[in-house]
Amino acid sequence: MDNRSSSLADTLERVLDKGVVIVGDIAVSVVDIELLTLRVRLFVASAQTAREMGIDWWENDPFFAPRSAARQLAAENAELRDRLAALERALEENRP
Repeated sequence: MDNRSSSLADTLERVLDKGVVIVGDIAVSVVDIELLTLRVRLFVASAQTAREMGIDWWENDPFFAPRSAARQLAAENAELRDRLAALERALEENRP
């Protein structure tokens, strides 16, 4: 049993280190009329391996990184408030 679990651990380590791509298409047809096609592309790797390959979409996705998205929104809001305040000051200065 120990040998089996170590080989599973080795396999998992290799998959996460190198990555694996699984591709498949599922088509549902009735009387030769295609009703639905699902195209599945699955990439399994560690986050580090994915980053090395240029895949890092989860870092800026608000669903996966809500705190970073909240910080980004707060910074954008602060910048917009500053710009609005500057525009309001310019309007006040130009009024007769």
